[in-house]
Amino acid sequence: MSEAELRALVDRVRRGRLSRRRFLRLMAAAGVAGPLAARLLPMPSAGAQARPAFAPTRRGGGGPLKVLWWQAPTLLNPHFATGTKDQDASRIFYEPLAAFDADGNVVPILAAQVPSIDNGGVARDGTWVIWNLKKGVVWHDGKPFTADDVVFNWEYAADPATSAWTMASYREIDRVERLDSHAVKVVFKRPTPFWADAFCGARGMLIPRHVFEPFKGANSRDAPANLRPVGTGPYRFVDFKPGDIVRGELNTAYHVANRPFFDTLEMKGGGDAASAARAVLQTGEFDYAWNMQVEDDILRRLEQGGKGRIVVWPTGNPEHIQLNTTDPFREVDGERSSTKTTHPTLSDAAVRAALNMLADRGAIQEEIYGRGGQTTANFLNSPSRFYSRNTRWEFSVERANQVLDAAGWRRGADGIRAKDGRRLRFVFQTSTNAPRQKTQAIVKQACARAGIELELKSVVASVFFSSDPANPDTYGHFYADLQMYNVGMNAPDPQVFMAQFASWEIASRENKWTGRNITRFRSDEYDRLWRAAETEMDPVKRAALFIRMNDLVIGNVAVIPMLWRNGVGAATTRLQGMDLNGWDGTLWRLPYWYKT
Repeated sequence: MSEAELRALVDRVRRGRLSRRRFLRLMAAAGVAGPLAARLLPMPSAGAQARPAFAPTRRGGGGPLKVLWWQAPTLLNPHFATGTKDQDASRIFYEPLAAFDADGNVVPILAAQVPSIDNGGVARDGTWVIWNLKKGVVWHDGKPFTADDVVFNWEYAADPATSAWTMASYREIDRVERLDSHAVKVVFKRPTPFWADAFCGARGMLIPRHVFEPFKGANSRDAPANLRPVGTGPYRFVDFKPGDIVRGELNTAYHVANRPFFDTLEMKGGGDAASAARAVLQTGEFDYAWNMQVEDDILRRLEQGGKGRIVVWPTGNPEHIQLNTTDPFREVDGERSSTKTTHPTLSDAAVRAALNMLADRGAIQEEIYGRGGQTTANFLNSPSRFYSRNTRWEFSVERANQVLDAAGWRRGADGIRAKDGRRLRFVFQTSTNAPRQKTQAIVKQACARAGIELELKSVVASVFFSSDPANPDTYGHFYADLQMYNVGMNAPDPQVFMAQFASWEIASRENKWTGRNITRFRSDEYDRLWRAAETEMDPVKRAALFIRMNDLVIGNVAVIPMLWRNGVGAATTRLQGMDLNGWDGTLWRLPYWYKT
């Protein structure tokens, strides 16, 4: 268990969100003895009482809520939301059957209860799950939410012609049976250990059948509601300007009594992380700012003004460099980075190994991110049972030079290495923000010392993370040799997360670049491991499979993990109730946000 995870657990106990007994059990599972674990907790003072939970007596009355996502959303259909910004914007209006809390527990949202083996909702062999739906829920246009909507979302997402980002969560469902108006039975094609993937969390937001049914399959991108959502969430749609602003108003028919607290919501997009931090911590213009990818020393100075605070929570998200296995500058059948090509120089294992040793993770963590992350050699870092102890990272320009020399890459007159007429010159792209540009500069400097030339490219974040299939600068197209960004797990289980290296998930023109495998990595062994984990019901054996997957990806240097990121946001001192965690979207508890 990492220091960040431990601090977050202690903080949850301090705030009354986690019982001391539950904390001690978690520590025991992590191998920490009971007496030592107890010493980590604050001693309860005599006669002290827990702060009462906020219990509003009416809906609304809290005025406007203004939040700032400096990567601006570009669409509002959760099934196409490849970028976190689009997922979070969609969550304002759409909801899943259930969400995930900080401990990875399933929390009912549109479901009446959490299915379990004990209540008869989950098959002991993991082949089916029954969801009972909450009654009295209506869509924003007044139509009732029913089992038919749940069935439709499976049909919609599982259809390859839809090219849904969420497809991986629904593809292995054999059928969804309508048991009655408010109950469905999800039957899987095979035993499914993580049955709470489909219809849950960021990949589980539900869209209405009566609005989207005319736009199933190939014409799914033509639906007007892709930009004008009709959901069940706490706020109704008012206005959306892609790349700029999203506005919502209180849903007077929301299915949770006396919620939400705020009367209106404005999600402003654009700018950069540093200006977003100032807009909360310094000027107080906004109540919350997302993804504070800002040098930690700057954030600490801004906090001293007293108007806001930085909130930090553990995640499973790796900031990493991807190495393109295909040729990004050669076009085949009208497509670059085609799987019909191989990369002319990154296909050499020695080149990939050298690049791995030229990433100074220690300097990047210490000089840039601070409490925003920790160094790691793994792509899969959390939950702790999936963390590999078999990997190590090393920064050594000397060793990188030795590896390249041994592989026959010789320096030319200009100092750049070459072999067989091919030069070690790469385009290294990422999104525009100061920490990433500083990280690029650190890596470029080290590479230059090893005879590798990097051309640095930065793309405006709203473009880089766009879901637009026509834009060649999105990370999904990957028209560069190297690229860097952070990817979220979105669930306390790595099955879908690790599909990012499965051969059937390769991003391509055919799937409108929504495939999760951006590196175009291909390995029969990896595919077998992933398929085995998909049905392995023994949790110990399943964890071992994921560790082997991670080790295979790291051993092949398909990616270079730079940092195990913590979630970092900025909030005004009065904003409460967010319960931020690494397993669901920022707005998973939006109906419960409030100001003191």
